[in-house]
Amino acid sequence: MNNGNLLQFRQELEQQGYTMIPDVFSETSVREMITVIDSVDQHSPFFRKTNDLFAIRRFLQEVPSIIPLIFIPIINLIIRELFGEHHVPVKSIYFDKPGQSNWFVAWHQDLTISVAEKLPVSGYGPWTVKPGQYAVQPPISILESIYTLRIHLDDTNEQNGALKVLPGSHARGIQRANDIDLNKTPDVSCRVKRGGIMIMRPLLMHASGRSSNGHNRRVIHIEFSDQQLAGGLQWAETRSLSDSGLNLLR
Repeated sequence: MNNGNLLQFRQELEQQGYTMIPDVFSETSVREMITVIDSVDQHSPFFRKTNDLFAIRRFLQEVPSIIPLIFIPIINLIIRELFGEHHVPVKSIYFDKPGQSNWFVAWHQDLTISVAEKLPVSGYGPWTVKPGQYAVQPPISILESIYTLRIHLDDTNEQNGALKVLPGSHARGIQRANDIDLNKTPDVSCRVKRGGIMIMRPLLMHASGRSSNGHNRRVIHIEFSDQQLAGGLQWAETRSLSDSGLNLLR
């Protein structure tokens, strides 16, 4: 990958709020990642399994053997050049949407972060509690610092729940989905081949539909930031990964 390609991807990310980069991971690498994921013990409280979705929260912490398979030189280069020198993982999730899933996600922005504990800090709220973690809406400056990396372990298109996005909507601040006129703001379906990645900003308005083709949609979702939180708050996963001695970005 040359500097011209990276410049194009960076410009798309800044202007549109997302970009897609094909063929980042080889077929062998994808198979290795799937093998690691399939071999983990699924009894942790951070695992969620239903007919419509299998998810692993705090993914990098729960499946540490995946780390050297993800943070290969090309990924580290992309992170440095598109995000910045000081961005580190602050949240990670693995999603497996089965081929017959009726699960869909309506139009929304990603407005919360995961933190280690609940503290009364001005500008942070409202709060929600999930098993083993706290989530809170931070100031918009924190949200604007985040980049989300999505690694696709399956071909993804409209038939198995590919993300739909509204290009440029990340630059409009926090919005209500009900205020969007989709006739005036056409959406784009993000088709990503197996081994490719999508990068997006959390304020980008996005959604996904139900599956209709019987094919899984497996995605590794990792959020990065270079910001410190206020009032003693700490990113939940940055602290846990640091405490475990894991060095991701080499």
